[in-house]
Amino acid sequence: MKKPHPGERIIVAHTAGTMAEAMVIRALLESAGIPSPGSASPDPFPLREPPGGTHGVEILVRESQAGEARRLIGEYLKDNSADSNSPEQSEE
Repeated sequence: MKKPHPGERIIVAHTAGTMAEAMVIRALLESAGIPSPGSASPDPFPLREPPGGTHGVEILVRESQAGEARRLIGEYLKDNSADSNSPEQSEE
């Protein structure tokens, strides 16, 4: 794995629709060795979801890890979408 340089730019790899989705994606990235700053809120009273009219929750990563992060997020979203679109098995 490429070692990050001090002072490396932090960029947005993905914008999650909800705080829950952002937490899952950040955990996925962390488990793959990709730190995602912003996973802990300094706000003592954080909102459960972004207020209406906002643009979602940004997933931040180091610029050198953005490609791998986007690949992992894409696979996660594809798998998650496939699971939610599959017909439920009928009981006999």
